[in-house]
Amino acid sequence: MTRVTAVMISVLVLLALAGVAGAGVYPDGGTGLTQTSAPEEEDITAFAGNLTNAGSAYAAELLNNTSFTRFAGENETINVSLELVAEGLVAPLMLTDAGDGTGRLFVVDQVGTVSIIDENGTLIKEPFLDVRDRMVNLTPSFDERGLLSIAFHPDFGENGRVFAFYSTPLREEAPDDWDCTNRLSEFKVDPANPDQVNATSEKILMEIDKPQSTHNGGSIAFGPRDGYLYVPLGDGGAANDNGTGHTPEIGNAQDLTKIYGSVLRIDVDNVTARNVTEPLENATRTTAAGPLYGIPADNPFVANESIPPEIYAYGLRNPAYITFDAEGNLFVGDAGQNLFEEVSLVVNGGNYGWRLREGTHCFDPENPQTPPATCPANGSSGEPLIGPVIEGGHDLGVVFVGGRVYNGTALPDLMGRYIFGYWSTGFGVGNATLLVATPPAGWNASAFPDSAENLTPEDVAMWSLQRLNVTGTPAGTLDAYLLGFGEDGESELYALTSKDAGPDAANATGTVWKIVPANVTETPTPTANVTMVPGADMTATPTVTGNVTVTPTENVTAVPTANVTTTPAVTTNVTAIPTGNVTPAAAGNVTVGVVAEAFAFNTSTITVPAGANVTMVFDNQDTGIPHNVAVYTDSSVAEEIFVGEIIDGPGQVTYTFTAPEESGTYYFRCDVHPPMDGEFVVE
Repeated sequence: MTRVTAVMISVLVLLALAGVAGAGVYPDGGTGLTQTSAPEEEDITAFAGNLTNAGSAYAAELLNNTSFTRFAGENETINVSLELVAEGLVAPLMLTDAGDGTGRLFVVDQVGTVSIIDENGTLIKEPFLDVRDRMVNLTPSFDERGLLSIAFHPDFGENGRVFAFYSTPLREEAPDDWDCTNRLSEFKVDPANPDQVNATSEKILMEIDKPQSTHNGGSIAFGPRDGYLYVPLGDGGAANDNGTGHTPEIGNAQDLTKIYGSVLRIDVDNVTARNVTEPLENATRTTAAGPLYGIPADNPFVANESIPPEIYAYGLRNPAYITFDAEGNLFVGDAGQNLFEEVSLVVNGGNYGWRLREGTHCFDPENPQTPPATCPANGSSGEPLIGPVIEGGHDLGVVFVGGRVYNGTALPDLMGRYIFGYWSTGFGVGNATLLVATPPAGWNASAFPDSAENLTPEDVAMWSLQRLNVTGTPAGTLDAYLLGFGEDGESELYALTSKDAGPDAANATGTVWKIVPANVTETPTPTANVTMVPGADMTATPTVTGNVTVTPTENVTAVPTANVTTTPAVTTNVTAIPTGNVTPAAAGNVTVGVVAEAFAFNTSTITVPAGANVTMVFDNQDTGIPHNVAVYTDSSVAEEIFVGEIIDGPGQVTYTFTAPEESGTYYFRCDVHPPMDGEFVVE
């Protein structure tokens, strides 16, 4: 351990103990874009240089409180098509190959099953893995919990070992007011049936309690260089890395005494790789370290008993999508908050900045909609905060869905480039955008450093972006929610989608598409031979022949891992308070009731008298999800009238404020989820 690392650990421990939509159109038409360089007064240590990427030509831009994505060239796109592979799933989050030479594809469905598409393109009736009987109950309209991913052991063909990461009900030892427990387990394939896991073979490697239902991490994966298992964990949930279960003052992601907001690395083969430190008394996690897994000797914090030795990198908000390129470099799609989305190249010991920064930009948890003019470029002991190599705004969507570096042969123009996308522009309708990122000229994947100590600004320079235009669709988008990506044994890519935003098993509209060269201009309809929900009576879904462009039919359901779900009809139960409009109490005083449920308000119009003293009863019914009500002069949110406290649901809060004296139509929204909005009418 270096001296710098040791100092950083000491400072963080002391802190913990002490306080503990639409296309991207720019105003000038896309020309002359500028962004202020990193301010000179930022805290930048000489030995590390500035690794934040602030001021990069490809960093997302903030204009009038709206974040915009920058592209390599105006209207520059690459055309691709989609070929239908399978349908009738619920919320497919992940597709992978087992590496055993059988040609089978394994599809992870958030509802708790893994299904096989065999070498003939048939979706097999019985699930390969089924953990529905031990999973937390999911909310069909929206949920980030569930079966999030699987990973096949590098020697799966010989040992039959497969690992799963999923959400269970809160364990008995967890804090009573927390939400759920995330579990990492090992299973073995049934020796008598290679298409089915022995459900009784489960060995629990790790359980991590969650204060909120969101920010669970997601895809687990084995590193191709070292054979270790990598496990991403979110910061615990909620907004601003704050609230129940979060470290005051600094948040979980910057508190190394906690395991949240990090990527873990463990050795599932050499269980005695290191002496394992047991979790502290009353810890919000339990491990089988020692008996079932070991700690790699070069994990960055193995020498400090106050830090979970599994931590490989930290400072992440919700690293829901991780994947390795052909050279073994780790790409992490980390979900942003109000303004910016990011993908980072993650290395041993790296600090990726949350909640000091959101992407390349400064972040203030007390005012998350407005980045401060200055902020640290380094952590508490001088370690550099490492910026993303890809950044996007919320002009194209609400959250990145991390993808993969393409290494196949069918799409030669995409070789060595990172394919990913946005989940959708909002919760009302699925219209995901696909993107491709290109590394800087001269970037060498095989020479990328494996440690934060060796990084230079050139190593993490930002990649340029282009749109992937899906031919045959009205706007070149997916016409569905994008939930994840996958890769087969030939390194060809797949996109996983749904027409719904949540894991609603009653709809079973999740679909698997193969990304293929663009050569069809019409949009064929998927076959009528739809399979049933995994584990039910499923019929075979033949693979569409030829290279065709297809978009999902109207009935489709699913969620991304960053994670998301469908918005059903909104209810109007408002705790005996009228919806949207006012209840006179006395002259000049009014009471308004507003409900948030299924990521939508129960009203699109709030009407009050001019100059009235407003009492607003806000009822957040989305369990574990942060919402608020804020009122602005207009949709640019440049000038605020009132900003309400953010609360997790289920919960209720009463706001009081004064309405504008001037009659007119103003604007209200949820600051955490801006697609929730409406008109604030003053009469």
